[in-house]
Amino acid sequence: MVEPTVHRFTVDEYYRMGETGIIAPDARVELLDGEIIDMMPIGPFHAGTVNTLIRLLATTAKGRWLVVAQNPVRLGPRSEPQPDFLLVKPAADDYKTRHPVPEDVLLLIEVAESSLAYDRNRKIPAYGRAGISEVWIVNLLEQNIEVFRDPHFTGYASIQKFGAGDTVHIQAFPDVGIEVGALLKRAG
Repeated sequence: MVEPTVHRFTVDEYYRMGETGIIAPDARVELLDGEIIDMMPIGPFHAGTVNTLIRLLATTAKGRWLVVAQNPVRLGPRSEPQPDFLLVKPAADDYKTRHPVPEDVLLLIEVAESSLAYDRNRKIPAYGRAGISEVWIVNLLEQNIEVFRDPHFTGYASIQKFGAGDTVHIQAFPDVGIEVGALLKRAG
């Protein structure tokens, strides 16, 4: 018996589907490992956490990086996910002619609530295979930050968790840290 195969899309095919209307202009989807994935809705705590990251890291940039929120990163010919947050190397054109690639990424952050299993099991390994040097999951459910460093072909060799009372420092900029408790504090 012959097993059916799965058709995996390329980034170029994915863009053509958007241009021709096969994928609606307002669809919240991303391409990962050739599969078009429906993205989870973004709740207020998730959105506010991304806003806090933008505020904290944009004010400390001093020209060392560019803050990018919920825009694509090109991992390869079959993957162009849209992480919640990126710190990328500055580009003269602010990435108007291309999306950042792994070599441009200084830090990638996924803020996870309903997407936690997908982020851990699908996205983290893809980021590691692509060679992104540092990825964080800001875990809203467990109130911690999971830090992934030392990428390899199945994910990351180094995984650490930081909770309230801890400060996480960015590997590329050790002088910059995020206080976990302050970032994950709910309003009220």
